[in-house]
Amino acid sequence: MILTLLLISACFLAYSNGANDNFKGVATLFGSGTTSFKKAINWATISTFSGSVTAIFLANELVKNFSGKGLVPDELITMPTFAISIAFGAALTVFIATKVGMPISTTHSLVGALFGAGIMAVGSQFNFDKLLDKFLMPLIVSPLMAAVVSFIAYLIFRFFRKKMGVTKSTSLNIQKTNNPTIASMQMDTASLKTETTIQATINDSIETYEGKIFGLSSQKILDTLHYFSAGVVSFARGLNDTPKIVGLLLIINVIDIKWSMVIIAIIMAAGGLINSKKVGITMSKKITPMNSGQGFTANLITGLLVTTASIHGMPVSTTHVSVGSIFGIGTATKKADYKMISKILLSWLLTLPLAAIVSAVIFKILEMI
Repeated sequence: MILTLLLISACFLAYSNGANDNFKGVATLFGSGTTSFKKAINWATISTFSGSVTAIFLANELVKNFSGKGLVPDELITMPTFAISIAFGAALTVFIATKVGMPISTTHSLVGALFGAGIMAVGSQFNFDKLLDKFLMPLIVSPLMAAVVSFIAYLIFRFFRKKMGVTKSTSLNIQKTNNPTIASMQMDTASLKTETTIQATINDSIETYEGKIFGLSSQKILDTLHYFSAGVVSFARGLNDTPKIVGLLLIINVIDIKWSMVIIAIIMAAGGLINSKKVGITMSKKITPMNSGQGFTANLITGLLVTTASIHGMPVSTTHVSVGSIFGIGTATKKADYKMISKILLSWLLTLPLAAIVSAVIFKILEMI
């Protein structure tokens, strides 16, 4: 019964993770008007799944970290109730955020859940030093680093774009509507006429690049690079997030680690396909307007930082890094929505304590059963 509950909790966490996180890698593709929502989420699903499978070979250190090893005594790690508390506490936190459209960090939720269940179980024996060094510091530093690096990278790319003579042009979203009005009215009948209204929506305008690079269309080159960078971010997310969930399943020693990775990857993909739209809209449209060049820059920085962190076993949040990169671009273009950023930051602040409280309560309940 307990082992089944652990599997269900891990699957719930994987689904919530996919729903909240899968679209983040391709948010700039949709936000810049490069592609539709459906095509973007399909590309995210393919590239995230590829990263999850690759994690079998490259991310063993993250699996160990998120099994709780080094944070709590080894005997606690072997208790399925400990893993259930962590998985369900993190999953519920992420699921609630997904429903309200807030992009929060599954990594942050897991850290909070590890803390809550760990304190409830062992109190002062919890390794606070490792929590700070291995978990909290990367989570705090990574979005700041992403914002600064993407800000600088965008200015450098813009400089070289102008040097090569590539210019930007803006096309407005023109909408034509037909409005029927009453032309005349008699005792028994009324005649109608139709007035046509043409409206240009500035907020939905699309910026494209004019000019050639090495004899090829600069816009086509950029769109190709943008797709590739979005795939890199999604791949890196799968590489970084899947081992964190699989680490919870090591406790039961029933499912082979390779099969665990594949199962979690499939459920994550399902969560993204079914339930990612609200968070996707927030990431794509509400932080800052962007064009394909700005989106490419944000994705490039996010992919590089998250991939590097995964290989070195650092549990950074793809959410934090991605939002930081997009915000860095918005700061450079002076179009960032600071009100939306403040809401996202508030949701980040609430993530850890909420996950900690839920996991602590669940651990206590399971202990009493």
